Amino acid sequence: MAEFADDKARKVSKRNWVGLVPYGLNQQHPNNYRDILESVWDNRDSLAYAHRILRDGCCDGCSLGTSGMHDWTMKGIHLCSVRLQLLRLNTMPAMDAHRFEDAAELRGLSERQLRKLGRLPAPMVRHKGDKGFRVISWDEATTLVAAALREIDPKRMAWYMTSRGLTNEAYYAHQKVARFLGTNHVDTSARICHAPSTAALTATVGCAATTCSYSDWIGSDLVVLVGTNLANNQPVATKYLYYAKKAGTKVFVVNPYQEPGLDRYWIPSVAESALFGTKIADDHFQIHAGGDIAFFYGVLKHLVERGWIDRDFISRRTSGWSETEAKVQGLSWETLESGSGLTRQDMLRFAETFGQARHAIIVWSMGITQHAYGSDNVRAIVNLQLARGNIGREHTGLMPIRGHSGVQGGAEMGGMPSAYVMGFPVNEANAKAFAVPEKWGFEPPSWKGLTAAHMVLAAGCGEIDALWQSGGNFKSTLPEPELVNRALGRIKLRVHQDIVANPTMFVEPLDTVVLLPSRTRYEQRGGGTETSTERRIIYSPEIPGPRPGDTRDEWEIPVMVARKFDPERAAQLFPWSGTQDIRNEIDRVCPTYKGIANLQKKGDQFQYGGPRLLVDRCLTPDGLGHFSVVALPEE
Repeated sequence: MAEFADDKARKVSKRNWVGLVPYGLNQQHPNNYRDILESVWDNRDSLAYAHRILRDGCCDGCSLGTSGMHDWTMKGIHLCSVRLQLLRLNTMPAMDAHRFEDAAELRGLSERQLRKLGRLPAPMVRHKGDKGFRVISWDEATTLVAAALREIDPKRMAWYMTSRGLTNEAYYAHQKVARFLGTNHVDTSARICHAPSTAALTATVGCAATTCSYSDWIGSDLVVLVGTNLANNQPVATKYLYYAKKAGTKVFVVNPYQEPGLDRYWIPSVAESALFGTKIADDHFQIHAGGDIAFFYGVLKHLVERGWIDRDFISRRTSGWSETEAKVQGLSWETLESGSGLTRQDMLRFAETFGQARHAIIVWSMGITQHAYGSDNVRAIVNLQLARGNIGREHTGLMPIRGHSGVQGGAEMGGMPSAYVMGFPVNEANAKAFAVPEKWGFEPPSWKGLTAAHMVLAAGCGEIDALWQSGGNFKSTLPEPELVNRALGRIKLRVHQDIVANPTMFVEPLDTVVLLPSRTRYEQRGGGTETSTERRIIYSPEIPGPRPGDTRDEWEIPVMVARKFDPERAAQLFPWSGTQDIRNEIDRVCPTYKGIANLQKKGDQFQYGGPRLLVDRCLTPDGLGHFSVVALPEE
């Protein structure tokens, strides 16, 4: 015990000493001063264009959402290292197409090394037995892909879209084309990241999005961060937390890892923080990995025993409390301590602040969702908020914070196997509803589609003949890269649509691999929109500047193939000439996004559902919030 105490004292002493050192100095990451200098150096050949992107474009980094370098919560400039690191993807020139003539040479490079080579220069094709790729025209490329797709059973086609800078318009176009071709094997990284949140929130409160706004953080008594590394992944969020703390908010962190950025973070617009950093977290609850449910049950047990629950709210607006309360009372402290990795006193320390807070917001991310029991983790969080009545009121809410800028909109635009667009799950009734001319004018498939991981597994079994990937590198994002490599190698037609090269493009072809180069969101004619974590749909204009390579708009490429696949029908069903036409259609077919057609210039935005959801009732069929009796992982 003495050795443990000495070690803890040394760590505390080190943290106190580090506070005297300029923030980021002698650190690998984050190192904000170095990040700024590197960004300036990387973009030295196009600084004016880079500045216009930062000044006028909607951020393509995280899903907090800005217009240029400003947002709707606080005054001042918002700019972070994540956005600066992505900036070069938008400004770099096209790479030499001759580099693709020897695939073996590029196959040995990492994803980072491939990105540094430059943008994809032109459409290219590689057939089985070819040493590498050769450049072809857009007409040849789209004709080749369309002809191959005509010969493939739609149930053996798969479509995947990453969150890499895609706009709502691009997601919508991709998934509509996939359904036009006859497949429901459609997925995005959006579903992969927060599928457990979607499932659990839909079942318990009836909505899959965050129920509050960033502005609600400022003035809340308590903000709880669970399994989220927002200091590195959504750095601007630390600025919101800074202003929240100035207004009296406490910040608790529940995480197996003590994130250094929440001990001390760099907020450049704040004088003392710009040099030495600012302490964010007031308390850290270092649970075991997978100890969330046991910890939250322990907190709930304290709330019940001390009468710190809102029984009036529970009786008026929820169901299932008696069963949940019985579950809590039946759990021993020994079981909860063992499962969480913390003592009952630790849980009491959390419960005292949480139970006496007038308002509390719980924010979580993939540390909660990417578990075998991710949905149960989210249900345990919902239980806490329902027990205190922390939904529908100012400065309260449930916030599954999203990662990349395209994540929220990707799912809501139908980039998933279970829904055509937000509010219209895949089923026979909705398929027929979309067949009318006022909607899509064709009946999409109603059978259950595969998710991304299952697409790869099916490919490994020889059950997928065509895979269209818009971005994404399964070899680094899915486990067992050798299994992924073998699975991709068993697909007859692989279409890789991207702005840069990535390692999956160089997997040996079973038959044909086609590369289709996209433009960035800032090059997209007519601009585009993104949806932020707080349900805000924001317009990002086209930014004047260089247009390297022979590229096309992200939304345009699948539509070009559809027009070759079935020219007569596609001309009627995809009459779009630009993104404004797509927004007009989204406005018509997706009621939640009503108003998107009016977004046409920088700064245009609206927040669907208003500042906060669930004010008068939950969005469940009975209007109630539903408590959940979830099992401990060891049970």
